[in-house]
Amino acid sequence: MHNSRADGGSYTDNLIGTLLAIFGNVLVSISLCIQKYSHVKLAGTKDLRAFYHTKTWWGGFVLICLGEGANFVSYAFAPLALVSTLNAVSVLTSSILGFIFLRDKLKPKDFAKRYGLSFLGSILTIGGTFLFLAFGPNSHEKLQAENIVTHLVGWPVLLYLLLEIITFCLLLYFYKRRNANYLVIILLLVALLGSVTVITVKAVSGMLVLTIEGTMQLDYPIFSVMFVCMVAAVVFQAGFLSQACKLYDSSMIAGFNYILSTVFAVIAGAVFYVEFKNEDVLHICMFLLGSAFCFLGVFLITKNRKRTKTFEPYVTMDMVNGVPIIHDKGFFVQSDTNGAFSYGALVNNDGAAPATLPVKLEQPPVPNLKED
Repeated sequence: MHNSRADGGSYTDNLIGTLLAIFGNVLVSISLCIQKYSHVKLAGTKDLRAFYHTKTWWGGFVLICLGEGANFVSYAFAPLALVSTLNAVSVLTSSILGFIFLRDKLKPKDFAKRYGLSFLGSILTIGGTFLFLAFGPNSHEKLQAENIVTHLVGWPVLLYLLLEIITFCLLLYFYKRRNANYLVIILLLVALLGSVTVITVKAVSGMLVLTIEGTMQLDYPIFSVMFVCMVAAVVFQAGFLSQACKLYDSSMIAGFNYILSTVFAVIAGAVFYVEFKNEDVLHICMFLLGSAFCFLGVFLITKNRKRTKTFEPYVTMDMVNGVPIIHDKGFFVQSDTNGAFSYGALVNNDGAAPATLPVKLEQPPVPNLKED
């Protein structure tokens, strides 16, 4: 395998990377469902961190680490355009798991009316995944430190990074100075950072794999530069995504964020790693068609999800000055989101921290009618 990778990549490497990406995304979705089960089971507990003491939650945490580890390693073997687009597998898996564990007893007609868009989106996502896997780029370069530096100083990459920096600064100006908290602006900031994330993740992953194979790459300065950029991009990317989750519905964020982040990740792979250099027009068109199917499928799946209810008051017969008290249920729930925290996509799938419900509402004093 080492020799074939030295020659510029192989079908075997692509297969390994693709299987690792699929396995990682599926494992992440399963692990997040397990963690959410732990949260739901402990709903109503006064201790907001009770789930940390359950084996279920920690089992999901271990699985999510394994899944993200598989996603990370997959970038060292398969083209960036394939791995980033495969984040749709996580959304699809979450949708299927939601159907399996659905507790609502609905009639077939009502079920089809309520979840018809999700089924259509799942079919489109499966078809799109098959197309871009069959016609996606097959060229994969051995990511030695010298090769990464060669790409980095090339004029197409420098021009791309310059345009990206200018665009990012303009969007950040409108977001910070003009208070333009529009969803598209925040998600564009996330996507621009995501393109840097996937470039650096692929470089770091590739050099780590080569080091494990016996060719030391960790003592090159470019490794440290890529590693620092990777950590910084992930942190800021997650920060902007968190801001978006506070302002907008998570289902809307999941769909649009996957589309924008994947588009920028594919462009980054095409510019930085020249992944479409040896592909003919037919393969490129079929890959784009498959990606479009995935975009539409993910959008339909996430569009059909309900908005999370953060507060459901109920009335008890406890009396304060003759007036019933409105209480909150004291539950803590996990955000109802879709997707997976994967490099470049950061689609947030049930992985958000639990959100506490509002504190008991203060009731104004009511005059005692008996005194009159």
